[in-house]
Amino acid sequence: MISDKTIGRLSLYRRLLNGLARAGETHIYSHQLGSSAGGTAAQVRRDLMVIGCSGSPAKGYEVQELISAIGRFLDVPGGMGVALVGVGNLGRAILAYFRGRRPKLSFAMAFDSDPAKTGRDFHGCPCYPMADLPARIAEREIMVAVLAVPVEVAQETCDLLVGAGIRSLLNFAPVPLRVPPGTYVEDVDMTSVLERVAFFARTDEALGN
Repeated sequence: MISDKTIGRLSLYRRLLNGLARAGETHIYSHQLGSSAGGTAAQVRRDLMVIGCSGSPAKGYEVQELISAIGRFLDVPGGMGVALVGVGNLGRAILAYFRGRRPKLSFAMAFDSDPAKTGRDFHGCPCYPMADLPARIAEREIMVAVLAVPVEVAQETCDLLVGAGIRSLLNFAPVPLRVPPGTYVEDVDMTSVLERVAFFARTDEALGN
């Protein structure tokens, strides 16, 4: 089974490789990619073997070939739609950031409990009332959702999404979610991350001292 860490590294490699391609680079060695990704050449080679890629000792890996191979592995050929719940400041920022960034992974619909937001488009994504969520998600066979709601409604919203067929959740609410087996949750606790960054800013531990 492929680990979530391997998937994360492959996504990072693709982002780095896209930057190289835009700069006109055609080949890269594993130690170069590993250094850019904060890893090792051995780790890069193991990850790329998972998707069936091997480099040349003389030239390394072809940049475009790697981008294509990672895309075939990570992306659904026809594209995958994502649902967003919560069109507040954070939700709108997420929609703005991702618009056009990943053509094969894009926001297909959003939901909010505020009547002033429903019936509108936000950065090209239509927003519907919460009452429409089960039917809309089932109709489009959406399996991925982003949760950007207040903490007090996070669990009930999660339950609604899972009941509608959502299999993977990106959770921005600062609370652990209870989900049934077979449902994947990725938590993004921005407060915890910022506190960690702030701590290392005032200690020598960030430098390993």
